[in-house]
Amino acid sequence: MAFRPLHDRVLVRRIEATEKTKGGIIIPDAAQEKPQEGEIVAVGNGAVGDDNERVALDVKPGDRVLFAKWGGTEVTVDGEELLIMKESDILGVVE
Repeated sequence: MAFRPLHDRVLVRRIEATEKTKGGIIIPDAAQEKPQEGEIVAVGNGAVGDDNERVALDVKPGDRVLFAKWGGTEVTVDGEELLIMKESDILGVVE
């Protein structure tokens, strides 16, 4: 299934967190927090501004981003759990 977000929304794939600490301690699944880093899979066309002109998004597919802890809505696309969120929920791009 092809999926394209609308307006200023983006589709994000979470990047899995490591299961070990730097000291080598294995963290059980129940104690792990969901990662706040992901990869942009798809982007919308952009929001419509006050002047009725389309405002392009600052992110593009393939960008690694950090997003708000509780940002986005979880969805399943082609059996994969992804997040749909507004561009404003993205805190920054990891370069």
